[in-house]
Amino acid sequence: MSTLRTIIVTGSAGLIGSETVKRFSQDGAHIVGIDNDMRAQFFGAEASTKKTRDDLIANVRGYEHHNIDIRDAPAVTELFKQHGGKIDAIVHTASQPSHDWAARDPQTDFTVNANGTLNLLEAARNFSPEAPFVFTSTNKVYGDTPNRLPLRELEKRWEIETGHEYETGISETMSIDHTKHSLFGASKAAADLLVQEYGRYFGMPTVCFRGGCLTGPAHAGTELHGFLSYLMICTVSGRPYRVFGYKGKQVRDNIHSVDLVEAFAEFIHAPRLGEVYNIGGSRHCNCSMLEAIEMCEEISGRKLTWHYEEENRIGDHIWWISDVRKFQQHYPAWKFRYDLREILEEIHRAVARM
Repeated sequence: MSTLRTIIVTGSAGLIGSETVKRFSQDGAHIVGIDNDMRAQFFGAEASTKKTRDDLIANVRGYEHHNIDIRDAPAVTELFKQHGGKIDAIVHTASQPSHDWAARDPQTDFTVNANGTLNLLEAARNFSPEAPFVFTSTNKVYGDTPNRLPLRELEKRWEIETGHEYETGISETMSIDHTKHSLFGASKAAADLLVQEYGRYFGMPTVCFRGGCLTGPAHAGTELHGFLSYLMICTVSGRPYRVFGYKGKQVRDNIHSVDLVEAFAEFIHAPRLGEVYNIGGSRHCNCSMLEAIEMCEEISGRKLTWHYEEENRIGDHIWWISDVRKFQQHYPAWKFRYDLREILEEIHRAVARM
């Protein structure tokens, strides 16, 4: 495996960004991190990534931090220009990540998610067109379409009809058209299409990873974003938790940040042009809200105080499990390392230390 030289990571103090920094610094890479802690602006002080940023600066050898807003095209361009010719990969994880929040301020949501991505793609095209460009997209680009799947109600979860083409999980063949997306879904779909287009039109090695629930102990979970992390925080602290709609039986697949970043590494070592992959816990690692509550209570030894609200969140999926077989077919060396229980036990240890 060749040693990477410089990797640019946006959202470098967030859950996936910080995992990316740690993973590639171990390969001896020089990491250029971009993060201006907009997460605190979106979700309040408790969601701030400042502590993670300070830890990276203090403890990760070869980490260089830039407090840049990705909407600032001249600043982004200047940074890429400084490192031009040395950039071996760009991992773009910075975003406004909540579909609830997006409706409060659509312009901020769109300019961060779509225009910010465009600024990065243009800078990459001008200064590092050969460098793999990894984008953390989202399953919300499919909008409400998954909610039209034929689902059965079981005791603790919704489940897809046996024999359906998506029984293994939802694949990249699902349409992103003719459906309500939430404004967040629309801004991420715009970015997703741009990333594909720079791959196809300009021949750049770009990839969209359309994630399910991305999780791990470094997640600064809040009610509007970071489901498993926030659920464990509430269980341990006694804070009340709200379950929105679908009888609490909505299903999510969950992928540990370590497993996701290993998928990035596989792509970076053998890139393709304009690729798209659904990525998540798949059938290997998924749960309903009720199942997640049960497991959080069991691991923490505490009862969660929660109440149910009949109205579901706009654009919320009833059942989402990713079909990761296309990625596995292209990158057969990639394997899951974490299952659901291991993820929740790790989150519990992190929360207990808070």
